Amino acid sequence: MPSRTPRRSSGTPDLTSYDLLAPQLSGGKDSAVTMAVFMQSARDAGVEERVFSYHSSLGVLEWPAVVFDGTRYPGVSELAALRSAAFGVPPERHIEVTRTLPGPDGTRMPHSLLTEIAAYGRFPRMGSPYCRKAAKESVVSSAWTPIVRRLGRELGRPVRILKVMGLRSDEGTERRKRPAFRTVQANSARTVDEWLPIKDWPTDAVKEWHTGAPVPYSWTDDSAPGAGDWAGTSRCSCSLCVFASKRDLLLSIRRRPRLADLYAEVEQVRGDSFRPDWRITDLIRHAGQCGAPDPGVICPDDGPEFTTLVNQVRAALQKEPRKEPQLARENRRALCDGCTAHH
Repeated sequence: MPSRTPRRSSGTPDLTSYDLLAPQLSGGKDSAVTMAVFMQSARDAGVEERVFSYHSSLGVLEWPAVVFDGTRYPGVSELAALRSAAFGVPPERHIEVTRTLPGPDGTRMPHSLLTEIAAYGRFPRMGSPYCRKAAKESVVSSAWTPIVRRLGRELGRPVRILKVMGLRSDEGTERRKRPAFRTVQANSARTVDEWLPIKDWPTDAVKEWHTGAPVPYSWTDDSAPGAGDWAGTSRCSCSLCVFASKRDLLLSIRRRPRLADLYAEVEQVRGDSFRPDWRITDLIRHAGQCGAPDPGVICPDDGPEFTTLVNQVRAALQKEPRKEPQLARENRRALCDGCTAHH
């Protein structure tokens, strides 16, 4: 039974001190490297049987599977499951979770982040990144609850959980400041520590690792599926993430124009801008007029899941928002030298 302190003097967590080892697989390039590094540590410590991998699915907002030149490329959720299996986690211990709400017939149905934004009335901001908690952290934490209850009864103490994530310093100032190891939750039921095993890996090293990887990286990382040039989006998160770079957003808009139009509908109805510096309506116009990257492939977004998303978002827009919108600022940044945002 684990009883030692959860941290070795070297700074690496003592994996044998945890009851549940929970790597979070986003489907991006970093999560594959994280899984490889972490699972080697778990094998070295002899605790592979304590590993349950988790993928917090964003549903339709994730990058989907595509068929390009006769080859099928998996979507984000499928990639997460493939990576978990490739590094030794049995399929029954890979858990995909998503936020749900009661449907018309009483059953649970997916509740998209975009539906939440429409209902809330404001887009996430750097100072209020509620999307991360609502769509990712909270749903994974809820998925731990049955395990915590069972183990808590057996152990008679708080369950010790190690959350393993693929965040890296190269991804921005906020992640550079984030400790590689910290305690993020402690109560009478559970203690949750967070470990970032590849925090100091540079981006080039991550890409080099993928050269001989047993699983592919996401097709959206390339200029076109299978190109192998890393000239696509720089991160694999929401297809249209409010924290993404301008280039990523312009490329995503061209790859998923119907989804971008739905975001624009939320923006227009609620009055809040997609970002403080750019409205998505301006980004859409810019992507069509000012030499945005070639999409390589365009997602049709014409299936029943997308139709359900549209219906959910429009139903949310018919109601009063939970928060008053923060109206778009007038001092927005120009998108390029000859293209300024419309006011």
